[in-house]
Amino acid sequence: MGTYSASVLCNSTTFNLSGSPLCNESLADRSEHHQYVIGLFLSCLYTIFLFPIGFVGNILILVVNISFREKMTIPDLYFINLAVADLILVADSLIEVFNLDEKYYDITIICTFMSLFLQINMYSSIFFLTWMSFDRYLALAKVMRSNLFRTMQHARLSCGLIWMASISAALVPFTAVHLQHTGEVYFCFADVKEIQWLEITLGFIIPFVVIGLCYSLIVRVLIKAHKHRSLRLRRQKALRMIFVVVLVFFICWLPENVFISVQLLQNKAISSGSPSFRHDYPLTGHIVNLAAFSNSCLNPLIYSFLGETFRDKLRLYIQQKAKMSTLRRFCQAALSSVIPDSNEQSEV
Repeated sequence: MGTYSASVLCNSTTFNLSGSPLCNESLADRSEHHQYVIGLFLSCLYTIFLFPIGFVGNILILVVNISFREKMTIPDLYFINLAVADLILVADSLIEVFNLDEKYYDITIICTFMSLFLQINMYSSIFFLTWMSFDRYLALAKVMRSNLFRTMQHARLSCGLIWMASISAALVPFTAVHLQHTGEVYFCFADVKEIQWLEITLGFIIPFVVIGLCYSLIVRVLIKAHKHRSLRLRRQKALRMIFVVVLVFFICWLPENVFISVQLLQNKAISSGSPSFRHDYPLTGHIVNLAAFSNSCLNPLIYSFLGETFRDKLRLYIQQKAKMSTLRRFCQAALSSVIPDSNEQSEV
């Protein structure tokens, strides 16, 4: 009865009651319901199409490259570590993409853990992409002593340092902020203004300045190599995959960083217990989250289609598995012909 009365009041042309609290509440509930349905639809699309690609694809990258350790190159090692970060992020995304009403952010422990987990994997992805761009410049430009620097041992050390830097970039501010907010019940690590500025600066602006500088230098190298056509084509193929990976990362993570930047530039006070920007615009926040998670799902596709070395390894891996399956069937047939079944022995 109350819902029907609200509908009559809102649709009435006789009485000017459109500004009544009852009418506004009904319209707000309807708008919130529409946003929830749209968010649920987008989450289902992500889960059906992108999540399987990201989960299976990143596992496949790890399995294939580890199966051919003797053929592993330095870029392969970096892509393996990138696949690890992406795989963790994709697995975590199933929790986040169905957080449609943002209730997880109302629970301090879950909000802090999810934000911290997301930051570590975000930092690791962008740090690996930044380092891969620099490594590609060293390889293409043949900088003095780059051959001494670009060894598998140094690459493993670089991967370890990148993971340590990613964890430190999230844990150090996390520890400092929690010491300042000790005892606060309604406190979330994700809502701290300084943390958000650090995330944008350290996880987006600075890395892409470095990446842009590396690629501008790489373009100069490719232009200078125009006299040697075969050399230029080989270098362009090596460059193309990393360039596309970086471009897709930029497109997927840009909305997330713009969304946070708008909040910060509005100088909106973020205090304990006050609703965050994601509470005010839940659908927008949900969409930019899906875009960010999509990056970890698209990387395996890029690696598969543009990585000639990986395609060769994948083809060889499938052939080996097929041969093993055929050999297993042949061995079973041979054994059954030599060693009779127990049923046949009992009959004799």
